[in-house]
Amino acid sequence: MTHAIQIEGLTKTYGDFIAVDSLSLNISRNSFVGFLGPNGAGKSTTIKMLTNLTAATSGKAFLNGIDVVKDPKTALSEVGTVVETPEFYPYLTPDKSLEYIAKLRGMKQADIPSRTKEVLDLVKMSHEHDMKIGKFSKGMKQRVALAQALMFEPSIIILDEPTSGLDPRGMVEVREVLLDLKKQDLTIFMSSHLLNEVQGLCDSVSMMNHGKLLLNKSIDELKKGLEFTRIQVDTIKHIDEATKIRLSEIPGVGGVEMSNANQIIIEFKGGPEDRNGLLKTIDSELKVTSFFEHGNPLESMYMGLIKESR
Repeated sequence: MTHAIQIEGLTKTYGDFIAVDSLSLNISRNSFVGFLGPNGAGKSTTIKMLTNLTAATSGKAFLNGIDVVKDPKTALSEVGTVVETPEFYPYLTPDKSLEYIAKLRGMKQADIPSRTKEVLDLVKMSHEHDMKIGKFSKGMKQRVALAQALMFEPSIIILDEPTSGLDPRGMVEVREVLLDLKKQDLTIFMSSHLLNEVQGLCDSVSMMNHGKLLLNKSIDELKKGLEFTRIQVDTIKHIDEATKIRLSEIPGVGGVEMSNANQIIIEFKGGPEDRNGLLKTIDSELKVTSFFEHGNPLESMYMGLIKESR
């Protein structure tokens, strides 16, 4: 079986409102897929149907080939989830919290200590294993939630906006854990509305809006589909209007924007060799201090698709 997650015509309605509209999507094994879309797109509703937290109005969903509706216990037996804000008993430590969950799930007592240590190491919480969770930051609690999701050696991890509401440090900590998990033998399906997060973590993107799937492509395919890359160039010499016009006439340049007298944004079409040639040309005239891709390559495509789907 090549697909860890299969969704066929999945629909969820609330009266006349269609939250998820005939969604069909296949997620390959051992891939990290970003489920992207603005707030209210239907991402969380889809995840709740996948994890049997809410019933679908129609359609089907399979996890490792097992029907979530007909046999939810078996379908979810190899699935770890972090859905919505995780809550823990504040007086328990990560060790005790994981032990409690493990016993509820029927794990053998002899296996609990070693597995607890293993997953806390994975989420970088081994030093806090005996601290009360009530003293933890939201980011630390999120890592304990990830440890809980990993406790039973799942083949699939489903995450609903795992960095939502975290401060910058918490976001970095959770993303570092997710990058480590990406190296494991896991299928990760993660909803998000953060473009940078998806591009930095995921292999592919499934994008939706108003309950409908807009695209399902790899990050590399999306980058290749972009007509121009936006490159920020900072220079020593001032850039005047005449220089801006000359730069706009360089082959591959689609446009030049001046941010200030020492900074421009160039829309450029071309591969690494073409980009190197562009850098040499600009540096010979303006003395470049920095030259790098500006913004998120997915941003223009994302905004265009969202606008079209309104």
